[in-house]
Amino acid sequence: MSKLNWGFLGTSFISLTMADAICKEGSMRIHSIAGRSEVPLKVFAEKYDIEHTFDDFNELIEDEAVDIIYIALPNHVHHEYVIKAANAGKAILCEKSLSVDMDRTDQALKAVAENGVFFAEGLMYLNHPFTAAIQEVVTSGELGEIQSISAQYCASIAHLVNPDSKGVLYNLGCYPVSLVHLLMQTAFPNPILENYKISAMGRRGADGNICETAATLRLNNGVLCQLHTAEDYGLHARFSVLGSKASLELNSNPWLPTAEGNTFTITPYEKQGDTRTVTAEGDGFLYQVRAIREAIEAGKTELESPAPSAEDSRHIMQILTDWEAATVIA
Repeated sequence: MSKLNWGFLGTSFISLTMADAICKEGSMRIHSIAGRSEVPLKVFAEKYDIEHTFDDFNELIEDEAVDIIYIALPNHVHHEYVIKAANAGKAILCEKSLSVDMDRTDQALKAVAENGVFFAEGLMYLNHPFTAAIQEVVTSGELGEIQSISAQYCASIAHLVNPDSKGVLYNLGCYPVSLVHLLMQTAFPNPILENYKISAMGRRGADGNICETAATLRLNNGVLCQLHTAEDYGLHARFSVLGSKASLELNSNPWLPTAEGNTFTITPYEKQGDTRTVTAEGDGFLYQVRAIREAIEAGKTELESPAPSAEDSRHIMQILTDWEAATVIA
Protein backbone atom coordinates (compact mmCIF):
# COMPACT_ATOMS: atom_id res chain seq x y z
CA MET A 1 0.00 0.00 0.00
CA SER A 2 1.25 3.52 -0.83
CA LYS A 3 1.69 6.07 1.90
CA LEU A 4 -1.53 7.28 3.47
CA ASN A 5 -2.21 10.97 2.89
CA TRP A 6 -3.51 13.14 5.71
CA GLY A 7 -5.56 16.29 5.21
CA PHE A 8 -5.61 18.70 8.16
CA LEU A 9 -8.54 20.97 8.94
CA GLY A 10 -7.15 23.73 11.16
CA THR A 11 -3.75 25.13 12.09
CA SER A 12 -4.03 25.28 15.89
CA PHE A 13 -1.34 24.16 18.36
CA ILE A 14 -2.86 20.66 18.48
CA SER A 15 -2.39 20.41 14.69
CA LEU A 16 1.31 21.15 15.20
CA THR A 17 1.56 18.35 17.74
CA MET A 18 -0.19 15.94 15.41
CA ALA A 19 2.04 16.94 12.51
CA ASP A 20 5.12 16.23 14.63
CA ALA A 21 3.72 12.78 15.44
CA ILE A 22 3.06 11.94 11.78
CA CYS A 23 6.57 13.02 10.86
CA LYS A 24 8.04 10.90 13.65
CA GLU A 25 5.95 7.87 12.69
CA GLY A 26 7.51 8.18 9.27
CA SER A 27 5.33 6.04 7.02
CA MET A 28 2.56 8.55 6.26
CA ARG A 29 2.54 12.12 5.02
CA ILE A 30 0.57 15.33 5.39
CA HIS A 31 -0.71 15.92 1.89
CA SER A 32 -2.71 19.08 2.51
CA ILE A 33 -3.89 21.56 5.10
CA ALA A 34 -6.80 23.99 5.23
CA GLY A 35 -7.09 27.12 7.32
CA ARG A 36 -8.94 30.40 7.26
CA SER A 37 -6.03 32.65 8.23
CA GLU A 38 -3.44 33.12 5.50
CA VAL A 39 -0.32 33.65 7.60
CA PRO A 40 -0.68 30.65 9.99
CA LEU A 41 -1.59 28.48 7.01
CA LYS A 42 1.54 29.51 5.10
CA VAL A 43 3.80 29.07 8.14
CA PHE A 44 2.37 25.62 8.88
CA ALA A 45 2.74 24.45 5.28
CA GLU A 46 6.33 25.67 5.09
CA LYS A 47 7.32 24.08 8.39
CA TYR A 48 6.08 20.63 7.37
CA ASP A 49 6.73 20.91 3.62
CA ILE A 50 3.05 20.54 2.77
CA GLU A 51 2.45 21.10 -0.91
CA HIS A 52 -1.30 21.65 -0.96
CA THR A 53 -3.07 24.39 0.99
CA PHE A 54 -6.74 25.40 1.02
CA ASP A 55 -8.71 28.25 2.49
CA ASP A 56 -11.88 26.20 2.11
CA PHE A 57 -12.31 23.13 4.33
CA ASN A 58 -14.78 21.56 1.92
CA GLU A 59 -12.31 21.66 -0.97
CA LEU A 60 -9.75 19.75 1.06
CA ILE A 61 -12.32 17.13 2.06
CA GLU A 62 -13.26 16.60 -1.58
CA ASP A 63 -9.64 16.19 -2.70
CA GLU A 64 -9.41 12.60 -3.98
CA ALA A 65 -5.74 12.36 -2.98
CA VAL A 66 -6.57 12.70 0.73
CA ASP A 67 -7.13 9.45 2.64
CA ILE A 68 -7.55 10.65 6.24
CA ILE A 69 -9.21 13.85 7.43
CA TYR A 70 -7.91 15.24 10.72
CA ILE A 71 -10.47 17.60 12.28
CA ALA A 72 -8.71 20.05 14.61
CA LEU A 73 -11.44 22.69 14.70
CA PRO A 74 -13.45 23.98 17.68
CA ASN A 75 -15.68 21.39 19.36
CA HIS A 76 -18.98 22.90 18.29
CA VAL A 77 -18.26 22.35 14.57
CA HIS A 78 -16.70 18.89 14.84
CA HIS A 79 -19.94 17.15 13.89
CA GLU A 80 -20.34 19.22 10.72
CA TYR A 81 -16.99 18.14 9.32
CA VAL A 82 -17.28 14.55 10.53
CA ILE A 83 -20.46 14.33 8.47
CA LYS A 84 -18.85 15.93 5.41
CA ALA A 85 -15.77 13.73 5.63
CA ALA A 86 -17.85 10.58 6.12
CA ASN A 87 -20.05 11.44 3.13
CA ALA A 88 -16.87 11.91 1.08
CA GLY A 89 -15.75 8.40 2.05
CA LYS A 90 -12.72 9.57 4.06
CA ALA A 91 -11.18 8.02 7.15
CA ILE A 92 -11.59 10.41 10.09
CA LEU A 93 -9.68 11.44 13.18
CA CYS A 94 -11.75 14.01 15.05
CA GLU A 95 -10.25 15.84 18.00
CA LYS A 96 -11.90 15.48 21.36
CA SER A 97 -14.55 16.19 22.36
CA LEU A 98 -16.61 14.71 19.58
CA SER A 99 -19.21 17.45 19.98
CA VAL A 100 -20.90 19.59 22.64
CA ASP A 101 -24.33 17.90 22.79
CA MET A 102 -25.91 14.55 22.06
CA ASP A 103 -27.92 15.66 19.03
CA ARG A 104 -24.81 16.67 17.12
CA THR A 105 -22.95 13.63 18.42
CA ASP A 106 -25.61 11.32 17.03
CA GLN A 107 -25.69 13.14 13.70
CA ALA A 108 -21.95 12.64 13.31
CA LEU A 109 -21.89 8.98 14.32
CA LYS A 110 -24.89 8.22 12.10
CA ALA A 111 -22.96 9.55 9.08
CA VAL A 112 -19.92 7.46 10.05
CA ALA A 113 -22.02 4.29 10.34
CA GLU A 114 -23.98 4.87 7.13
CA ASN A 115 -20.82 5.42 5.11
CA GLY A 116 -18.83 2.62 6.73
CA VAL A 117 -15.71 4.78 7.10
CA PHE A 118 -12.94 4.60 9.67
CA PHE A 119 -13.52 6.87 12.66
CA ALA A 120 -11.55 7.69 15.81
CA GLU A 121 -11.89 10.38 18.44
CA GLY A 122 -8.61 12.07 19.38
CA LEU A 123 -8.29 10.83 22.96
CA MET A 124 -4.70 10.08 22.04
CA TYR A 125 -3.52 8.91 25.47
CA LEU A 126 -5.73 5.82 25.24
CA ASN A 127 -3.40 4.46 22.56
CA HIS A 128 -0.28 4.74 24.74
CA PRO A 129 1.29 1.74 26.56
CA PHE A 130 0.80 3.56 29.88
CA THR A 131 -2.97 3.30 29.50
CA ALA A 132 -2.71 -0.37 28.58
CA ALA A 133 -0.62 -0.95 31.71
CA ILE A 134 -3.21 0.80 33.89
CA GLN A 135 -5.96 -1.31 32.32
CA GLU A 136 -3.93 -4.46 32.98
CA VAL A 137 -3.70 -3.63 36.70
CA VAL A 138 -7.49 -3.55 36.88
CA THR A 139 -7.81 -6.75 34.85
CA SER A 140 -5.21 -8.60 36.98
CA GLY A 141 -7.27 -8.40 40.14
CA GLU A 142 -4.43 -6.83 42.17
CA LEU A 143 -6.77 -4.12 43.39
CA GLY A 144 -9.61 -6.49 44.15
CA GLU A 145 -13.07 -5.19 43.32
CA ILE A 146 -13.18 -1.50 42.40
CA GLN A 147 -14.85 0.60 45.08
CA SER A 148 -14.22 4.21 44.06
CA ILE A 149 -12.29 6.45 41.67
CA SER A 150 -11.05 10.01 42.05
CA ALA A 151 -10.03 11.96 38.94
CA GLN A 152 -8.91 15.57 38.56
CA TYR A 153 -7.54 17.51 35.59
CA CYS A 154 -6.89 21.23 35.60
CA ALA A 155 -4.97 23.42 33.17
CA SER A 156 -4.78 27.13 32.42
CA ILE A 157 -6.21 27.08 28.89
CA ALA A 158 -9.24 29.39 29.11
CA HIS A 159 -7.49 32.06 27.04
CA LEU A 160 -6.90 29.57 24.20
CA VAL A 161 -10.35 28.07 23.67
CA ASN A 162 -13.25 29.11 21.47
CA PRO A 163 -16.21 30.28 23.62
CA ASP A 164 -18.61 28.29 21.43
CA SER A 165 -16.86 25.07 22.48
CA LYS A 166 -18.80 25.29 25.77
CA GLY A 167 -16.04 25.32 28.30
CA VAL A 168 -14.00 23.05 30.49
CA LEU A 169 -16.07 19.88 30.32
CA TYR A 170 -15.53 19.43 26.60
CA ASN A 171 -11.95 20.70 26.59
CA LEU A 172 -10.53 18.97 29.70
CA GLY A 173 -13.28 17.02 31.46
CA CYS A 174 -13.30 14.53 28.60
CA TYR A 175 -9.95 13.18 29.81
CA PRO A 176 -10.89 12.02 33.33
CA VAL A 177 -14.32 10.91 32.12
CA SER A 178 -12.84 8.78 29.34
CA LEU A 179 -10.36 7.08 31.69
CA VAL A 180 -13.08 6.37 34.24
CA HIS A 181 -15.20 4.99 31.40
CA LEU A 182 -12.40 2.69 30.25
CA LEU A 183 -11.64 1.29 33.70
CA MET A 184 -15.29 0.75 34.52
CA GLN A 185 -15.73 -1.09 31.23
CA THR A 186 -12.69 -3.17 32.10
CA ALA A 187 -13.70 -3.98 35.67
CA PHE A 188 -17.39 -4.59 35.07
CA PRO A 189 -18.50 -6.21 31.79
CA ASN A 190 -22.14 -5.32 32.40
CA PRO A 191 -23.30 -1.93 31.05
CA ILE A 192 -23.12 -0.15 34.40
CA LEU A 193 -22.50 3.21 32.74
CA GLU A 194 -25.97 3.21 31.21
CA ASN A 195 -27.65 3.87 34.56
CA TYR A 196 -26.03 6.28 36.99
CA LYS A 197 -26.75 9.28 39.17
CA ILE A 198 -24.73 12.48 38.97
CA SER A 199 -24.63 15.68 41.00
CA ALA A 200 -22.27 18.60 40.48
CA MET A 201 -21.42 22.17 41.38
CA GLY A 202 -19.37 24.68 39.45
CA ARG A 203 -18.79 28.24 38.33
CA ARG A 204 -18.80 30.13 35.07
CA GLY A 205 -15.89 31.99 33.48
CA ALA A 206 -15.77 35.30 31.68
CA ASP A 207 -17.12 33.71 28.48
CA GLY A 208 -20.24 32.44 30.24
CA ASN A 209 -19.25 28.78 30.02
CA ILE A 210 -18.57 26.43 32.91
CA CYS A 211 -14.90 26.94 33.75
CA GLU A 212 -14.73 24.71 36.83
CA THR A 213 -16.91 21.90 38.08
CA ALA A 214 -16.77 19.02 40.54
CA ALA A 215 -19.11 16.03 40.28
CA THR A 216 -20.03 12.86 42.09
CA LEU A 217 -21.01 10.02 39.80
CA ARG A 218 -22.69 7.00 41.40
CA LEU A 219 -22.87 3.96 39.15
CA ASN A 220 -25.65 1.42 39.37
CA ASN A 221 -23.35 -1.07 41.12
CA GLY A 222 -22.58 1.41 43.90
CA VAL A 223 -19.13 2.54 42.71
CA LEU A 224 -18.54 6.22 43.44
CA CYS A 225 -16.49 8.44 41.14
CA GLN A 226 -15.31 11.91 42.14
CA LEU A 227 -14.55 14.14 39.14
CA HIS A 228 -13.08 17.64 39.05
CA THR A 229 -11.84 19.87 36.24
CA ALA A 230 -10.93 23.54 35.81
CA GLU A 231 -9.55 25.53 32.88
CA ASP A 232 -8.37 28.82 34.37
CA TYR A 233 -5.58 27.92 36.77
CA GLY A 234 -2.64 25.58 37.14
CA LEU A 235 -1.68 22.34 35.50
CA HIS A 236 -2.63 19.47 37.75
CA ALA A 237 -3.53 15.87 37.03
CA ARG A 238 -4.45 13.26 39.59
CA PHE A 239 -6.10 9.88 39.28
CA SER A 240 -6.56 7.18 41.90
CA VAL A 241 -8.53 3.97 42.20
CA LEU A 242 -9.49 2.28 45.47
CA GLY A 243 -10.16 -1.42 45.31
CA SER A 244 -11.12 -3.92 48.00
CA LYS A 245 -7.48 -5.14 48.26
CA ALA A 246 -5.28 -2.22 47.24
CA SER A 247 -5.13 1.27 45.81
CA LEU A 248 -3.75 2.51 42.50
CA GLU A 249 -2.22 5.99 42.32
CA LEU A 250 -1.04 7.43 39.01
CA ASN A 251 2.07 9.45 39.79
CA SER A 252 2.50 10.95 36.32
CA ASN A 253 -0.07 12.65 34.13
CA PRO A 254 -2.06 9.80 32.50
CA TRP A 255 -3.43 12.16 29.84
CA LEU A 256 -0.03 13.32 28.62
CA PRO A 257 2.10 10.16 28.67
CA THR A 258 5.57 10.40 27.18
CA ALA A 259 8.45 8.07 26.34
CA GLU A 260 9.73 7.99 29.92
CA GLY A 261 8.60 8.96 33.40
CA ASN A 262 5.20 7.24 33.28
CA THR A 263 4.72 5.75 36.75
CA PHE A 264 2.02 4.44 39.02
CA THR A 265 2.00 2.93 42.51
CA ILE A 266 -0.02 -0.05 43.74
CA THR A 267 -0.38 -0.15 47.51
CA PRO A 268 -1.95 -3.14 49.26
CA TYR A 269 -3.69 -1.75 52.33
CA GLU A 270 -1.37 -1.32 55.33
CA LYS A 271 1.62 -2.51 53.28
CA GLN A 272 4.46 -1.01 51.27
CA GLY A 273 3.55 0.36 47.87
CA ASP A 274 5.00 -0.96 44.60
CA THR A 275 5.90 1.77 42.11
CA ARG A 276 6.12 0.73 38.45
CA THR A 277 7.43 2.55 35.41
CA VAL A 278 6.19 2.24 31.83
CA THR A 279 8.63 3.23 29.09
CA ALA A 280 7.58 3.76 25.49
CA GLU A 281 8.80 4.97 22.11
CA GLY A 282 7.09 8.32 22.36
CA ASP A 283 3.95 10.16 23.41
CA GLY A 284 0.28 9.41 22.94
CA PHE A 285 0.10 11.22 19.61
CA LEU A 286 2.75 8.96 18.09
CA TYR A 287 0.92 5.85 19.22
CA GLN A 288 -2.38 7.27 18.02
CA VAL A 289 -1.24 7.90 14.44
CA ARG A 290 0.49 4.51 14.32
CA ALA A 291 -2.65 2.75 15.54
CA ILE A 292 -4.74 4.58 12.93
CA ARG A 293 -2.40 3.58 10.12
CA GLU A 294 -2.40 -0.06 11.21
CA ALA A 295 -6.18 -0.15 11.55
CA ILE A 296 -6.81 1.39 8.12
CA GLU A 297 -4.27 -0.89 6.46
CA ALA A 298 -6.05 -3.86 8.07
CA GLY A 299 -9.41 -2.69 6.72
CA LYS A 300 -10.86 -1.83 10.13
CA THR A 301 -13.27 1.01 10.76
CA GLU A 302 -12.24 1.77 14.36
CA LEU A 303 -9.43 1.29 16.83
CA GLU A 304 -9.17 -1.53 19.34
CA SER A 305 -9.46 -1.11 23.12
CA PRO A 306 -8.18 0.66 25.12
CA ALA A 307 -8.65 3.25 22.35
CA PRO A 308 -12.29 4.34 22.07
CA SER A 309 -14.75 2.86 19.60
CA ALA A 310 -17.51 5.02 18.16
CA GLU A 311 -19.85 3.58 20.77
CA ASP A 312 -17.35 4.45 23.51
CA SER A 313 -17.16 8.01 22.21
CA ARG A 314 -20.93 8.27 22.43
CA HIS A 315 -20.96 6.97 26.01
CA ILE A 316 -18.26 9.47 27.00
CA MET A 317 -20.24 12.31 25.42
CA GLN A 318 -23.37 11.18 27.29
CA ILE A 319 -21.55 11.41 30.63
CA LEU A 320 -20.14 14.84 29.74
CA THR A 321 -23.50 16.27 28.72
CA ASP A 322 -25.15 14.79 31.82
CA TRP A 323 -22.40 16.35 33.94
CA GLU A 324 -23.03 19.71 32.31
CA ALA A 325 -26.78 19.45 32.86
CA ALA A 326 -26.29 18.47 36.51
CA THR A 327 -23.90 21.31 37.37
CA VAL A 328 -25.37 23.82 39.80
CA ILE A 329 -23.64 27.16 39.42
CA ALA A 330 -22.46 28.50 42.76
